[in-house]
Amino acid sequence: MYQIDFNRPGKVHFIGIGGISMSGLAEILLTEGFAVSGSDQNRSELTDHLAALGAEVHIGHRAENIRPDMGLVVYTAAIHPDNPEYQKTLELGIPLMSRADLLGQIMTHYGEAICISGTHGKTTTTGMVSTILMECGADPTISIGGVLPGMSGSGNIRVGGREHFVCESCEYTNSFLSFFPTTAVILNVAEDHLDFFKDIDDIRHSFRRFAELVPADGLLAVNRDIDDFEYFTKDLPCRTVTYSADDPAADYTAQDVAYDEACCGSYVLVKHGERLGSVKLSVPGAHNVSNSLAAMAVSLELGLSFAQAARGLEAFTGTKRRFERKGTVHGVEIIDDYAHHPDEIAATLKIANGMKKGKLWLAFQSHTYTRTAALFDEFVEALSAADEVVLAPIYAAREKNTIGISAASLAEALRGKGTDAVYFESFGEIEDYLLTHAEPGDLVLTMGAGDIYKVGEALL
Repeated sequence: MYQIDFNRPGKVHFIGIGGISMSGLAEILLTEGFAVSGSDQNRSELTDHLAALGAEVHIGHRAENIRPDMGLVVYTAAIHPDNPEYQKTLELGIPLMSRADLLGQIMTHYGEAICISGTHGKTTTTGMVSTILMECGADPTISIGGVLPGMSGSGNIRVGGREHFVCESCEYTNSFLSFFPTTAVILNVAEDHLDFFKDIDDIRHSFRRFAELVPADGLLAVNRDIDDFEYFTKDLPCRTVTYSADDPAADYTAQDVAYDEACCGSYVLVKHGERLGSVKLSVPGAHNVSNSLAAMAVSLELGLSFAQAARGLEAFTGTKRRFERKGTVHGVEIIDDYAHHPDEIAATLKIANGMKKGKLWLAFQSHTYTRTAALFDEFVEALSAADEVVLAPIYAAREKNTIGISAASLAEALRGKGTDAVYFESFGEIEDYLLTHAEPGDLVLTMGAGDIYKVGEALL
């Protein structure tokens, strides 16, 4: 396989350079002196930003964009073998590399590669660790699935120094198995991405393989609350630590947990039975107490002091689309959240129910047909925690509806449980319905991994 060498930068072309992840990797290579080119179907702020940094950006995929002097061509999972640039690359014998493989190679050029995995909470915990490092004066390079306050350029990438690389590590299509972590975190393991994985055992096997990537002198932090957590730590050569919000047997745990009026937690951090001091969070929910314990464990194991880590953690105010307060219209508060798995939905609605003064309205857009079908009953149970549910058509993402599933079926099942639920074919109808029915003091939560956030923005 072609090897990226920061000491010998060459010419790299990106097919799909405008994607949020691809654009970030392109920006890192540009910063390191590589000659970067790429193509995308549409011009965007991301392509304009890369062009301003010196990248050669083409709009449209064409064979002539590939030249014989290119050292490497990078592609995303969305690019199929019949793509003209992919075909031309093969014809010229230029090395091809997936986005995940490139990300893995890039992180080998950093002193500490901190890879944070889990079915839920990856973006938030990556943001917590990154903020702690920055608040402590470090200069981390960051690859994250959301946008942190103060990040610029490609949005999900911060190009810093070579001491720390903090990376959100996704299990879908086993992408994280291309990585080279020196510190790894497993936050939780649940059924998801069942269009790729066979079942929960298949998912657990992938996370075990991820754990095995940590070298003997590295660190693995695992949530002790995961069923049979020892499966992920048994017989590993690396150092392992556990954390838990509830289990006092964990290496890191929380005592005296309390929540303020905004549902933000505070607690006393306990390490190996010793009370280290008070931690205060600026993000809401019990799930974020758990996420913060992972971040504290990583920070302290890396050598930061408790005071440094606690100060940095309090400075973390969340990432975009994670319980993001958007504004108020006619006395109705609008909040947006990226939750798209039943476990995430349940955690987010628990926060919202603790904050609401009137009714909780949920405008929900399910993400992918396969996830909706595979976890249908779990979706219905989680969504029923809202007072009123307004459903949008399923966001297809990478899929076609070959299984005949519809969000209208979710609405029908919710009504069968006694929850008020309606389904509309368009965002415009959802906006009109909410404007007509939500009253001052109510809370409207737009939720999903697609573009449902546009409903809240249109209301405002």
